Amino acid sequence: MPRNSSLVYSTDSGRICPACRHPSAQCQCKKRSTATPSDGIIRLRRETKGRKGKGVTLIDGLGMEADALSSFAKTLKNKCGSGGTVKDGIIEIQGDHRQFLATFLQEAGYKVKLAGG
Repeated sequence: MPRNSSLVYSTDSGRICPACRHPSAQCQCKKRSTATPSDGIIRLRRETKGRKGKGVTLIDGLGMEADALSSFAKTLKNKCGSGGTVKDGIIEIQGDHRQFLATFLQEAGYKVKLAGG
């Protein structure tokens, strides 16, 4: 095996993280920092791409840890009366709730921008 190659899969433990060289289930990289970087501005945008024409509101730039982000998403979903999820540090709420969320987040003390169309 060449010296510059790295192990990416093991039959014993499955996929291997290339950064920390631990099995993916025990990856040390995920534990270091799960907060997404933020510039202090929350961006709200509507997107339909890949959703069969159904619109969702994306909330980006919160800069929270994963647990805090999911509990905050639950609060926002309850306020909107809609479903949603958290993917890659971005909250997705079903439907176009940009105006409602903008006023709600501004009242909560966040700096908000409506992004996109």
